[in-house]
Amino acid sequence: MNAKVWVPQFDLALVQMTCSDDMQANLAKAERRVREAAARGARVICLQELFATRYFCQREDRRFFDLAEPVPGPITERFSRLAAELDVVVVVSVFERRAAGVYHNTAVVVDADGAIAGIYRKMHIPDDPLYHEKFYFSPGDLSFRAFDTKYARIGVLVCWDQWFPEAARLMALAGASLIVYPTAIGWHPSEKHTEGAAQLDAWETVQRGHAIANGVYVAAVNRVGREVIERDGLEFWGRSFVADPLGRIVARGGGHEEIVTATCAASVIEETRRYWPFLRDRRIDAYGDLSKRLRDDLR
Repeated sequence: MNAKVWVPQFDLALVQMTCSDDMQANLAKAERRVREAAARGARVICLQELFATRYFCQREDRRFFDLAEPVPGPITERFSRLAAELDVVVVVSVFERRAAGVYHNTAVVVDADGAIAGIYRKMHIPDDPLYHEKFYFSPGDLSFRAFDTKYARIGVLVCWDQWFPEAARLMALAGASLIVYPTAIGWHPSEKHTEGAAQLDAWETVQRGHAIANGVYVAAVNRVGREVIERDGLEFWGRSFVADPLGRIVARGGGHEEIVTATCAASVIEETRRYWPFLRDRRIDAYGDLSKRLRDDLR
């Protein structure tokens, strides 16, 4: 843990909100929510995945590439000014246009002075019904890095990344004390009755496991509301939450627009890792096969 970039404790806010077809209205709403969170004492504020638009990945449509913008660009510049004004760190999710034909699902960590502390490009790209992200996004190529900010050393992963323990581990090894997951996950309406409860429970459980296994705070901020672009659309379930290093849920939202807040304390990480020294006891000499797709020699 880097004491230079970690205050004894700070309040974290997760902004879960509905999104419309009007990008400027979405951006204005997000700005209002950031201001509200800061007024309530939050020092680190995380926005949901692709909050500037509806979740367009429900279908493959080349016209949606027009929604992308560079980083830095108008969205990051807007929230950089806001972060500096409010003295807060803001995690901003952007549909990044890197070059013609190369686009990323990118999270930008804006420090409290308005400078970009770092960017992360989503590494794991799903391709499922109504989640056609491989059509839009190139896989990330910036590895798993944590970024120093005024209040904490933060690791950012994005949505589908949250199912992979390797990603969370690498963020912890990079020194992150907090891992945040901007997210867009919801139910197919036809599946909600039979599978919805199990899907929601699995989503929360796996991320609580990351918090425990790595001795860090984990926060998932999910969009909310039903968005219909293709077929019956998706019902985003919200339920943003913060888990402490013991995996305890210290804050959880519902299925509506709200700001979810929690206090993150360095002392909790320190005490938890002293009792459960998983990072100490890792057999780093024995994990080389993790770089393989399968261990075919043992099958």
